[in-house]
Amino acid sequence: MRYIPSPIPIHANLIYRAEANKSGRMQYHKIQPGRSKQRISRAEFIKAFNNLQIVALNPLPVRNNEVDFQIEFYT
Repeated sequence: MRYIPSPIPIHANLIYRAEANKSGRMQYHKIQPGRSKQRISRAEFIKAFNNLQIVALNPLPVRNNEVDFQIEFYT
């Protein structure tokens, strides 16, 4: 998946990230930029994705794998 970053800096209050750990299990985080990174449940991640106003999406490529990717979104 090709990704072209935005030339405009993004200011967000929260960042939500879904990423696979080394064993392949998904982990979900809520990040306050410059403050904290908190692990959250899958249900909380899905609720945020479906209900919050998303400013931007950022697909995170997985090394040596062109099919899978991880994602973070800014609110």
